[in-house]
Amino acid sequence: MSNDAFGDLEGKIDQLVALSDHLRSENGSLKEREAGLMKERTLLIEKNEMARTKVEGMITRLKALGPEI
Repeated sequence: MSNDAFGDLEGKIDQLVALSDHLRSENGSLKEREAGLMKERTLLIEKNEMARTKVEGMITRLKALGPEI
């Protein structure tokens, strides 16, 4: 192989290494974001369940107040 061919190959390898590093970093960031979103989702599900329970309790108390008009 000529020096030009080695230079081209070296350049392509450098590009692949840079791309690999970038993708690895991006993947890590996406995994962190996913973990954060999963925690947020869990909290929202819990809040939704608490709200549902409170509303059901209010409905039960309202029904107990008297007959429907």
